[in-house]
Amino acid sequence: MPQPFELPRFYVPYPARLNPHLERARTHTRTWAREMDMLEGSGIWEESDLDAHDYALLCAYTHPDASGPELDLVTDWYVWVFFFDDHFLDIFKRSQDMAGAKEYLDRLPAFMPVDLAQQVPEPTNQVEAGLADLWARTVPSMSGDFRRRFHESTRHLLEESLWELSNINAGRVSNPIEYIEMRRKVGGAPWSANLIEHAANAEVPERIAAARPLRVLRDCFADGVHLRNDLFSYQREIEEEGELSNAVLVLERFLGLGTQEAAERVNDLLTSRLHQFEHTAFTEVEPLYEQYALSPAERLAVFAYVKGLQDWQSGGHEWHLRSSRYMNGADAGARDVATLGGPTGLGTSAAQILGSLAATLPQRARSFSHPPHRPAGQVRRPAVPMPFPTTLSPHLEAARAHNLAWAGAMGMLDAEPGFPLPGGLWNPRKLVDYDFALCAAGIHPAATVDQLNLTTDWLTWGTYGDDYYPLVFGRATELSAARVATERFKLFMPLDAGAVPPPLTTLERALADLWGRTAGPMEREERQTFRAAIEDMCESWLWELANQKQNRVPDPVDYIEMRRKTFGSDLTMSLSRIGHGAALPDEIYRSRPVRGMELAAQDFACMINDVFSYQKEIEFEGEIHNAVLVVQNFLDCEPQQAMDVVGDLMAARMAEFQRLTDTQLPTLFEEFALDEAARTALLHYAQELRDWMAGILTWHEGCHRYEEATLLRDFPHVAAALPAQPWRPPTGPGSSALRLLPSAPGGRQ
Repeated sequence: MPQPFELPRFYVPYPARLNPHLERARTHTRTWAREMDMLEGSGIWEESDLDAHDYALLCAYTHPDASGPELDLVTDWYVWVFFFDDHFLDIFKRSQDMAGAKEYLDRLPAFMPVDLAQQVPEPTNQVEAGLADLWARTVPSMSGDFRRRFHESTRHLLEESLWELSNINAGRVSNPIEYIEMRRKVGGAPWSANLIEHAANAEVPERIAAARPLRVLRDCFADGVHLRNDLFSYQREIEEEGELSNAVLVLERFLGLGTQEAAERVNDLLTSRLHQFEHTAFTEVEPLYEQYALSPAERLAVFAYVKGLQDWQSGGHEWHLRSSRYMNGADAGARDVATLGGPTGLGTSAAQILGSLAATLPQRARSFSHPPHRPAGQVRRPAVPMPFPTTLSPHLEAARAHNLAWAGAMGMLDAEPGFPLPGGLWNPRKLVDYDFALCAAGIHPAATVDQLNLTTDWLTWGTYGDDYYPLVFGRATELSAARVATERFKLFMPLDAGAVPPPLTTLERALADLWGRTAGPMEREERQTFRAAIEDMCESWLWELANQKQNRVPDPVDYIEMRRKTFGSDLTMSLSRIGHGAALPDEIYRSRPVRGMELAAQDFACMINDVFSYQKEIEFEGEIHNAVLVVQNFLDCEPQQAMDVVGDLMAARMAEFQRLTDTQLPTLFEEFALDEAARTALLHYAQELRDWMAGILTWHEGCHRYEEATLLRDFPHVAAALPAQPWRPPTGPGSSALRLLPSAPGGRQ
């Protein structure tokens, strides 16, 4: 069968190394698979299949420094996970038996208890037997924290097979953002990262396991593994198995590309994720050592873990070139690594590094070469799909009056000492133009007067901080002052809602006031969640500053995931959840449908802001954190093409939100046996998210923050330096009638 595309030139910057215990692992795992009844008689594999797939070679490449017994164990894990994948395909994907698949998957967590004293049930199939055996051989030597992480990543790997099956049943190809996030779970790379900790004897300290640098390294590793696999497995999955979860197919459908071009774009994204891995490893990991006071042994463990992730990428690539499981032209001789010679033989991968670096240099260089304050030009904003009406609070005018008085009392409308621009950051006219009460009235229409005032003031505080950080801290040569300022915010958000120290800045003064008005009626756990949302938003401002200093346009996946934080999505969405109390358990909020609809709503709202603020950020502020610019940089296309792609992403996220709320929430009711009160609360929460998205769009259309006239007035020093711009038709409220005229001044359409 001819290949559907030529494999692209991959970015492989590190040499692959082979573990000397390869033959031992091959022999051991063949015996183990037979003991688990995975070979002859299983209906899934014969011994020849196992030999051809050669998972021992995969593990010998991806864990080059593991001992013989450790390589045996890791290889057995990979035999088990690939057997599970083929077993699930044969029994449930081909038959599309959703009910049977769920029953099958629901039993598996019992075979990997976090509490080692817990008894496991009697296995009824090869997957259960293999999991019980492997869990007992792996976790006793590790901490309880590791066991919890490994249990979770293994459970996600198993359970998200239902997501793939539901897409097959519906004949549905996911959108790119959804695909990347879900592929991490179903593809198993976070699970592989946990095995790296075990194989390298490098358990990540629990207190930094969830920190941004470790999370980004883990996610980049996962995306790199999965995107590479998608390129090699496209023919097997799409043409032979009827699979719909493959990045090449996703980009074919979403961007309207041919298969070869889609494969090249997937490879570009793979390269970008590996660049992000390197950038994070070099610039963000070491500061964690001091921030969390890691011991020398802990620092060595983190270093070994990062090196293990790096080894896996290069080793995994070498295995894909040789395994008969994938599209690579390999035969049995290719797997006999001892006899390979020439430019593709064992030990020659290092010779290919310079070519790999050269091939991807243009993509890397583009990320650091964006000229600030570039004229935005006549970029047409895409239509924003909004199927939900906006209902405005009847307390809107009262909130406007309150907010103006509150901001003045907090010092936001005066020149703060040390502020680098004359006149201060904001003034009353700017605040009236920004009209945060309009946003609050749309996203929280059922609020009382006090609740609406509080929501309005939180929106004001978050936007003031977002404007303040680049102007004040962006001029410094390093970020220490910004880090200190950010760390001090915690002093004004005590979890006991008690006393706070005297504030030193406007941001501190306003935060102390807001926290006192917000935290009082909350339970302690609610306070922790709410405070975490604020901390995430403020930490994301530091991420923006770091990129700004390097003039680095973010990687597209990192941008989407951090944009949710810079926009303050969790903060503003949680304002309407205050007071829900225990109507919904945490497991409901953490479930895939609920988390999925939250993320879809967040991405939709963030992209609304990016398309409306494009001129403000690119032309007047010299910003690099805008989805249109990120897409333009990644696809190396014109601004209008990038704007249109962002519009398509926005529409896809809205469609995903509607699909989840229409089809997945009713299933969730049954799965968790929710009572009437919980069902009502969940439906109410979905409505709040609809209000949130509709209100944000209404605010962007109704405020004056992004209009060109406002920008020319508020950025006079930038406006004076800009070249004369061609006439642009008005785009604000009430301007639609002007588009009925046959032509604009000067004959422009």
